[in-house]
Amino acid sequence: MGSAMLVLVRPESETETTATAATPDALLVRVGAGDQAAFAALYDAMAPRVLGLVRRLLVDVAQSEEVAQEVFLEIWQQAPRFDAGKGSAVSWILTLTHRRAVDRVRSAQSARDRDLAAGHRELAAEVPDPSESVEVRIEHERVARAMGGLAGPQRESIELAYYGGLTQREIAERLDVPLGTVKTRIRDGMGRLRDALGVTR
Repeated sequence: MGSAMLVLVRPESETETTATAATPDALLVRVGAGDQAAFAALYDAMAPRVLGLVRRLLVDVAQSEEVAQEVFLEIWQQAPRFDAGKGSAVSWILTLTHRRAVDRVRSAQSARDRDLAAGHRELAAEVPDPSESVEVRIEHERVARAMGGLAGPQRESIELAYYGGLTQREIAERLDVPLGTVKTRIRDGMGRLRDALGVTR
């Protein structure tokens, strides 16, 4: 039935008069039998109360109208289940309306909770652990001191390789020295760094 449900097909005037004069209980029974004229009359009779109840719970006008449409769709679909012996049509419709509105409130709250939890996870991922930051800084300072103890050519070659991202051949071209010399400087320099940092070979 979808959104077309609320584009009601107005009945002929005689039928409409009959439907309008009927009670909500009688109308709902007829809706259960697929009577569109009865549904139109029931809609006219109950829409203000349905929308009013939804708006008291949701506040938001657009969402309230959407939920009210869902309520009338459900009324059309569930009307065959209405049992006048268990209560009035008005009570049945307002109970259904209240349930729908509460479902929407819970759904919106769940969405907000999920968004909040996701935000906390992202924040936790972005903020580094203070103890980890301290360890990284200390390690960086140790490496800087060890690098300061290297001979100039060794330090230069290692910096170009590890901080500059150059290959050994590119370093050789940059420094205008043989490739073998660059390899030796890096190998010897790395050896001295390991010793200075206490790294087991």
